[in-house]
Amino acid sequence: MRIHLKTLGCRLNEAELETWSRKFQGLGHQITRDLARAELVVVNTCAVTGEAVKKSRKLLHKAHRENPKAKLVVSGCYASLDPTETAQSQGVDLVVNNTEKDRLVEIATEKLHFHAMPEQATIPGENSLLARGRQRAFIKVQDGCRYQCTFCIVTAARGEERSRPIAEVVEEINTLHSEGIQEAVLTGVHLGGYGSDSGSGLTELINAILDGTEIPRLRLGAVEPWDLPEAFWELFDNPRLMPHMHLPLQSGADTVLRRMARRCKAAEFESLVANARERIPDFNITTDIIVGFPGETGEEWQQTLDFVEKIGFGHLHIFAYSHRPGTRAATLDLPVARETIRQRSNELHALGERLKRELLEAYVGRSFPVLIEGTGGDPDHAMGYTPNFLRVQITDTHAAQLENTIQQVKLHALAPNGEWLQGTIEKEPAS
Repeated sequence: MRIHLKTLGCRLNEAELETWSRKFQGLGHQITRDLARAELVVVNTCAVTGEAVKKSRKLLHKAHRENPKAKLVVSGCYASLDPTETAQSQGVDLVVNNTEKDRLVEIATEKLHFHAMPEQATIPGENSLLARGRQRAFIKVQDGCRYQCTFCIVTAARGEERSRPIAEVVEEINTLHSEGIQEAVLTGVHLGGYGSDSGSGLTELINAILDGTEIPRLRLGAVEPWDLPEAFWELFDNPRLMPHMHLPLQSGADTVLRRMARRCKAAEFESLVANARERIPDFNITTDIIVGFPGETGEEWQQTLDFVEKIGFGHLHIFAYSHRPGTRAATLDLPVARETIRQRSNELHALGERLKRELLEAYVGRSFPVLIEGTGGDPDHAMGYTPNFLRVQITDTHAAQLENTIQQVKLHALAPNGEWLQGTIEKEPAS
């Protein structure tokens, strides 16, 4: 059977999609990028914002409109929040709730009565992610969240915290590495809460992966800042754990953080960042900021701008606040005008672009190992990332041959657009 997979939203959704892809292929099915040719379409939806809900609905309608004969399976946060409405949507054949999505392939196979035998004998893992041009794999290690940030609907959609066994995660990474994957990214709804249901923890998981695998690079997805003990930074003594973390801030004003029910004050966040940077060379920190949270005053907004500049983030994920029924924030008074949100968002984007440019400029003249991920259609250039997740464009006439290799690269300039660094591969000196 030809299967088309589509996802919206977070890295966790992408990790789940990759897992489904491997399971479907293991049963002998074929993954296709062509929606029109698919006999089964699987959509992993998102509901983190009102806009994400609209995109999820639009994607379902598109799937049915462009291929009405295909079976349509829907999962993810949008589908799980209102499974009855989703099930009644035109063309939807099966809704798999978030609590059961780890078994989506098995459930779809049983409910829709499709089974397949491999067209030919293949060794395990032959249908690898690299066949789709991938060098990095997202590994879902945890689901659910026990916290109740007032703007978040995902807690209701994902349910209680559930962690995968350490041995299972290690085995998956070893399998991916054997298929050629160079970098694994650990993801979860509440990644820092890994092991809360099993007497383990994120530190134990990371140590087990570093001890039990040889994959060259290990990264962490977003981790809430309050989940990191001081000793956590010692993990980065192992050079295979990449010196970059995404620590969601959401606001630089303590009064806003209280209304959001966030568990970390601005001063605590600043102290955590200082400890990390003192302990880990070239540590890069990126973050999320919500613009226009209900009641956000001009003074609170200025506190956020000042704090963002003080920290000097490497990149900002900026979200305009979206009213989301079912969240506590939806009941708060004093909504911020849309035009005010737009102006503040533009202001923060400009600040983020300046901070990124300043960060990248500071690395000109230095050398780093870069995982080369592709040419983007230009045979003389390749793109990749440094360990601390700085994007690099590499000039080399043999760029296409270097894909999925780690090369030492000399960074010699900032790109004119200010979005990445430019570099060349350091050749070994002649003997």
